[in-house]
Amino acid sequence: MPAEAPEAKPPHRPHPWKVEGVPPTPAPGGPPRPRSSWVRFGGTLVVLLALNWIISSFFLAPPERASVSYTFFLTQVQGNNVSEITSTADTIEGQFKKEVAYTPTGDTKSEQVDRFTTQRPSFADDDLFSQLQADNVPVNANPPDAPAPIWQQLLIGFGPTILLVALFIWISRRMAGGGGGGVLGSFGKSRAKLYQPESGPRTTFADVAGIEEVEQEVTEIVDFLREPEKYRKLGAQIPHGVLLSGPPGTGKTLLARAVAGEAQVPFFSISASEFIEAIVGVGASRVRDLFDQAKKVAPSIIFIDELDAIGRARGSAQSLGGNDEREQTLNQILTEMDGFTGSEGVVVLAATNRSEVLDPALLRPGRFDRRVVVSPPDLAGRRAILVVHTRGVPVAPGVDLDGIAASTPGMVGADLKNLVNEAALLAARRGHSQVQNNDFTDALEKIVLGTVRGLMLTPDEKERTAFHESGHALLGMLTPGADPVRKISIIPRGQALGVTFQSPSSDRYGYSAKYLRGRIIGALGGRAAEEVVFGDMTTGAESDLDQVSNIARQMVGRWGMSEVIGPVTVLPPPGQESPFGLDGVAPATKELIDAEVRKIVEECYTEALSLLRSHRPQLDSLAHRLLQTETLDEADAYAAAGISPAEAPGAVARGEAPGSTAAPGIPHPVAADSTPPNGVPSAAAS
Repeated sequence: MPAEAPEAKPPHRPHPWKVEGVPPTPAPGGPPRPRSSWVRFGGTLVVLLALNWIISSFFLAPPERASVSYTFFLTQVQGNNVSEITSTADTIEGQFKKEVAYTPTGDTKSEQVDRFTTQRPSFADDDLFSQLQADNVPVNANPPDAPAPIWQQLLIGFGPTILLVALFIWISRRMAGGGGGGVLGSFGKSRAKLYQPESGPRTTFADVAGIEEVEQEVTEIVDFLREPEKYRKLGAQIPHGVLLSGPPGTGKTLLARAVAGEAQVPFFSISASEFIEAIVGVGASRVRDLFDQAKKVAPSIIFIDELDAIGRARGSAQSLGGNDEREQTLNQILTEMDGFTGSEGVVVLAATNRSEVLDPALLRPGRFDRRVVVSPPDLAGRRAILVVHTRGVPVAPGVDLDGIAASTPGMVGADLKNLVNEAALLAARRGHSQVQNNDFTDALEKIVLGTVRGLMLTPDEKERTAFHESGHALLGMLTPGADPVRKISIIPRGQALGVTFQSPSSDRYGYSAKYLRGRIIGALGGRAAEEVVFGDMTTGAESDLDQVSNIARQMVGRWGMSEVIGPVTVLPPPGQESPFGLDGVAPATKELIDAEVRKIVEECYTEALSLLRSHRPQLDSLAHRLLQTETLDEADAYAAAGISPAEAPGAVARGEAPGSTAAPGIPHPVAADSTPPNGVPSAAAS
């Protein structure tokens, strides 16, 4: 007999994404699902109700009545001490107006009686009813100790138990909804914001500019979420995680939102600090809940901002041990990301400003497979960012965005957005219908310098400030390789009494030792000018000395620009110093570093004094011109010093042909008392 042909099965059509959170269907004939615990819960509830009913019966029961003799009762009636009575057959129950002492027959101890009961003899002939009427004592027919109404019995008998059970059910559901991580389930609930594709206008790559190379890194993630089978048939798997790192304001969060907007998938956004609570275990519970929610609506994207808040390397100085709440949260993230198989359709995007402090387990393949560095934009990138942020701003025809972009080296996307907004606010205050070029330049001055202070300097202080800033500017003009001087001002703004601005004609990405020494010389120009002109010095060079010390120390300890220390790094980057000074540097090496720093600064200061003394007429001319106008732009400053911008030693060293001019506009220097990320200041201030 031929074998029976197998039954034909319908073709299997795989779903592109795995559906999470759906309970499996038991196989036919298989073991039944375990019984629910509701039977056990119901039995416990019945026992609680019975106990509550028994206990409440004692509370609802009326107080006991004292049994007194009929003779004693008549005595109280005659004394008008009976409040009311209830008579049923020969039994009389009632209440005295005042408590009285009663001694039962055969007993020597008396008791205070308020509520009483007595038995009227059948042979009594005392006209009791007439006496009660004469004293206006109510005579009731209803039993005084009748039970309470049924609704009161139910309310008192079952109400507390029902409320208690309802409270337990509410707490258990909240804990179940939040993963059970905490005293109350609401603590363990994820606080991530969910943005659905249909929730409104979404951010797209059209809103991102200046970081085109980074867009290409994340474009394939968008393509994978849209067409997963295109990659799966070739055996490719999407990266489980993408880490965006870079300075603040470069557009990491904006790029993550653009990825979700282009992919048209649910987007969960949360800050890493929102996982942490004082209660240990809450952070891990929130991580579980977040990933569970993302899997249920897959394909989706999880974005964790400021990942370093919980992703710091374990065992560091900030750690409190294995039971630290932050470490438990990190361990849960590692477990969730390691459990991805590629079929969940969940991509984790994270952003951080300090990728160097992250735990190595986060950065291994299988978790954050791809690391993308979002750098500050170059000249073309700043121009594109300005175009994006001025789309909704009425810009006057004469505004030169190319000039503004060239005037803002070092600015990131957030800075440029703030610049456009400040220019629009300034134009509105001035009553302009369109934002003009001077609105942009004035807004840039306000951002960089701060608001003008109404500080009135004495003539002596004003003269000293003018020579101080002229010393900075003149050394910037005379030092080979120095950045061009863009503006000088002795108008107090922010925390500075005066400011001298220098910035390169094009973006700089590397600094030579000669350039750094020139920067130190320029920063010491204010202090040197005070010594040359006045013979003493003031506290106005405080921020200059901070910048000088910072540059010189990094030259020696980080950049290997000292022959004594050699080409080694012995100092950690700024902001990563050990809190207890345990940096592994020998005391003798630290003494060498201090000696080399002092040597560099003293050599540069000596050269600054020499240059200013040999060019004293130019220093006086520049200072006197600055006293007259209070502010000098680039052309006026070089003219007052009698130096041609194209033929200045700095321009010749930079290789600029004679007759050429630097980039127009006002550059973007770092704030007067700060240092840029690479450790090289861009402005000198008093």
